[in-house]
Amino acid sequence: MTMSVAKETRPRGTATASEHLLDPRTLGDHFDRLFRTARALCGSREDAEDLVQDTYASVLARPRLVRNDDDLGYLLGAVRNTFLNNRRSASRRPQATEAEFESLELTDSGVATPPVAAETREVFTTIAALPAASRDVLVAVDVAGLSYGEVARAMQVPEGTVTSRLFRARARVAKALSRP
Repeated sequence: MTMSVAKETRPRGTATASEHLLDPRTLGDHFDRLFRTARALCGSREDAEDLVQDTYASVLARPRLVRNDDDLGYLLGAVRNTFLNNRRSASRRPQATEAEFESLELTDSGVATPPVAAETREVFTTIAALPAASRDVLVAVDVAGLSYGEVARAMQVPEGTVTSRLFRARARVAKALSRP
């Protein structure tokens, strides 16, 4: 005996009661959180700027349907997906050789002092090196400022899973950053 499931059919671009179209005019409201998330994923300010720009370009390319008034959750998912797509694309390209460290002129006008810049770079590099599940939870809670419940809904996992992944991720970062 086979059962057929009726598939919902509605015209593309129409929203149900719990859905709405993403308003392009409100994307700037989320820039800071998206940038902090991108910085944690990438490990560098320049790559994070490029990632946010790529994300905005892809989101603005066509109308986006968002569920449950969760614009930020949708955009954070878009940042993560763009990051993963860029990483996959980069792995298929030939790699350039690195320049000698001494020959580089390292200036960062956005950071007040070199020790703060070094610590920030070290923290974001450590976060970027975490396994994907741990990194995503840590970035969502500690960098983007989402609640455990919001993260659980966005990642489609129980809230307890978010709590345990966050605990383990924080412990790994603390261990990696502890100085002997």
